[in-house]
This record gives sequence, C-alpha cells and structure tokens, in this order.
Amino acid sequence: MNTSTNSIFLKEMGITEWVSRDAVLVPVVTEPSPSNSGIQAVQSSSTAEKISDGTWWFFGNKPQGDAEILFQNIIRVLGLSQDEWAWKDPNDPLNALEIPQNGLPMIAFAFGGPATQKLTGERDALPQLRETVLALNCELEEEVPLVASFDLAYLLSRPKEKLLLWQDLLLAKSVLQNI
Repeated sequence: MNTSTNSIFLKEMGITEWVSRDAVLVPVVTEPSPSNSGIQAVQSSSTAEKISDGTWWFFGNKPQGDAEILFQNIIRVLGLSQDEWAWKDPNDPLNALEIPQNGLPMIAFAFGGPATQKLTGERDALPQLRETVLALNCELEEEVPLVASFDLAYLLSRPKEKLLLWQDLLLAKSVLQNI
C-alpha cells in the first residue's frame, strides 16, 4: 500500500499527520566531505518485510456499512495482516477464548462502553475507562491488556471524535510493543 492510500484512510479518520512505520532512518556511511561528517540518514525501502507486533482482538458490535469501512481502514492504517487480528463478540463466553499459539503478545481493544464493561467487569462509564490500560476479565493463563474506545457507529456520527480513537489505538499499539 502506498503512502497516498494511507493518507486517504487517515484523512477519513481525522488524522492529518502520519509517518510510515516503514520509514525507518538507517545510518549509511558515506565519504566524508566538508558538508557532512561521513554519516547520512536515509529512509529504508518500503518493501522491507514487516515484523508483526502481536495479535489484536477487537470486541464490540460487529461493524456494518460505513462502520465496517472505518474498521477496515483502521486495520489498514495499523498495517495488520489477516492473521494478526480477530473480531470477537463480547457476548460470547470469555472462557472460550484461546490464546493463539504463535507466541506473539496480545492486546484486546473494545469498541464502546457496554463491551468494555462486560469484558473487564468495570462499572465506570467509557469516558473514565478510556486512556487506561485495563485487563480482559477471563480465565486465560496470561493476562491480556485491554484498551477501550468509542463504538464505531458513534464515531461516524461525531467525526471529530475519531482523533480520540486514534489516540486509543496508539496507546494499544504502545502497550503491545512493550509486552
């Protein structure tokens, strides 16, 4: 996917600045000259192989219509392949969840207050649960961190709130990278 396609998806989410995670600065030794000290930073090729950060479990009302398009754009912007994420119904028994055997860390991401409350056992409203790393309330061998955000249908009716969704996604990504 090229940068202009990513920009379209991000613009739809209300994000105006973005740097590709493929744009890693790599030091390259060059011939010393008066204008440089022998090291120059260049961007790596966007064809570099992506290394997975982990597995994402998304919970909430299954998106439909424009909400489905928004969700697919989120998946694209996060750079997740099909085997790196799964949609889970928060009403299914949590004891039926199984940790994938790929050995990668996991993060749960809940869309909406009711899904978050059901998954964590918390009683606070969504505004108090956002921007906090919660725990998935299930009987898995290892604790799965959970980040809460707004329901996708709610975000469609309030486009300016998409920035808050992006902040929640960045928090989840940061948690996943630090597991």
